[in-house]
Amino acid sequence: MTAETQSFEVLPGAEGSPVILHVPHSARAVPAEVRAGIMLDDAALDQELDHIVDAHTAEIADAAGKLAAVQPWRFVNRLSRLVVDPERFPDEREEMLAVGMGAVYTRTTHRAELRPADTDPEPLIEWYFRPYARAMTEAVADRLAAVGRVVIIDVHSYPTEALPYELHGAGPRPPVCLGTDSFHTPPALLDAARAAFAGCGEIGLDSPFSGAYVPLEFYGRDPRVTALMVEIRRDTYMAEPGGPAGPGLGRLASALGVLVDAVTG
Repeated sequence: MTAETQSFEVLPGAEGSPVILHVPHSARAVPAEVRAGIMLDDAALDQELDHIVDAHTAEIADAAGKLAAVQPWRFVNRLSRLVVDPERFPDEREEMLAVGMGAVYTRTTHRAELRPADTDPEPLIEWYFRPYARAMTEAVADRLAAVGRVVIIDVHSYPTEALPYELHGAGPRPPVCLGTDSFHTPPALLDAARAAFAGCGEIGLDSPFSGAYVPLEFYGRDPRVTALMVEIRRDTYMAEPGGPAGPGLGRLASALGVLVDAVTG
């Protein structure tokens, strides 16, 4: 089995669907060779995973895909973001480097030491980050070739109370936050998301998290690739931190399915 197949899974949808549901932060798995470089004991690592994992977001995306009239494609990270975070820039441009949470984290959500600060990130980036980025780029290119456009919907969650690592945690924390990009999030996509999640409580914009993931090959260059980040406050669908899902999961999956249908049409 290759690193690629261990690290992520591309789940095919309908050939005519332009939608990719991207789920980058839902997993808890940490391979043994990566675990060896993490300085937390087992109990502390479990606690960190409870805080950092966007628990049950893969289930939300899966249920939404089954509810949609035209099944979307899904790209799901099967390893914890403590291995690599596929949505970070692997260089000095990423502001999260300031808190030790670039592509390869050296600090925890509570700013404790996760790895030594002088850890060389390159081996993890080469083995996990670059294959993930290549595969996501290929998935987008495939949808462009098949349909002529792509809608990437990033499925995330966030805790009710801000964690110490958050750089912008002082702002509003609504039940649903929509993260946007000035180039890749057109008004029609934002309007469709607001309509789809209207029954899920207050909908905020770019707080506490902003932006939307687009592979670098297309970022800021190709308007046929549109993107939106859907951030769901965890108390609306699960027990925090790291607990089981509750009945809110079905309501959110239904809303996401409505959004998939709206942007597919």
